[in-house]
Amino acid sequence: MACNLLSKKTSYIILNPIISVYNYTKYKNILQMHNNKDFKNITNTVIEAIQDRKGQSITAIDLTEIETAPAFSFIVCQGRSTSQVAAIADNIREEVHKKCGIKPYNYDGYRNSQWIIIDYGSVMVHVFLPEFREFYALENLWGDAPATKIPDID
Repeated sequence: MACNLLSKKTSYIILNPIISVYNYTKYKNILQMHNNKDFKNITNTVIEAIQDRKGQSITAIDLTEIETAPAFSFIVCQGRSTSQVAAIADNIREEVHKKCGIKPYNYDGYRNSQWIIIDYGSVMVHVFLPEFREFYALENLWGDAPATKIPDID
């Protein structure tokens, strides 16, 4: 699992030699969230925020048993237009901050809003346009992980 390579001058830890080096603070927060099961609270809040903006085809992928996964959970969904994709991503960021008190470590993709990714450390959210979701097929990439399809709200 983790190799403790902390020194007084650096704050880095190697999670897995294949993955690379993570910032120790992020790693500590991820472990704390995982141990406290807070990532499930984040996951539920994200799903509610997606449904609130009429996001479609929501899939929650549980990556907790995959040692080399970059997060404990992936949530993948889609919007019908670039405007809706951006609105879904904005609502996710607002609701998670309001309900969980957590801001994302990073997010990207707003420039063209075809695929927006939001990184909460333990949970990574992917909001796609349908054609980009089909092209990248993240659900197939993590096919050995259990996936839960969330019904659309009409």
